Amino acid sequence: MAEVKDQRHPQYTKDRQIVNDLLSQSAPSNRDYADLARLIVRYKGFVGARDIQADLLKVLNNWQLTEEALFTKTRAIHEVGKVYMAQDEGQDDWA
Repeated sequence: MAEVKDQRHPQYTKDRQIVNDLLSQSAPSNRDYADLARLIVRYKGFVGARDIQADLLKVLNNWQLTEEALFTKTRAIHEVGKVYMAQDEGQDDWA
């Protein structure tokens, strides 16, 4: 039987930078939670990028979350919307 060889994900370089930023967060924003959930989904079952997969688990542990709790949190965040809009970050809409 042939051995399965690790693959390189096409978004690896960009994702590696995001994961490095997530590892340094002690007070994550809604965007950080959304990025973590998105990357967990992207790399789940991917054959390769094992360093990213391991670091995503570290971030979950650092933030004291389970995958299920993260997905529940991000569903609520996405219901409000505009997670990836730059003007949305850190601002409350009181209008």
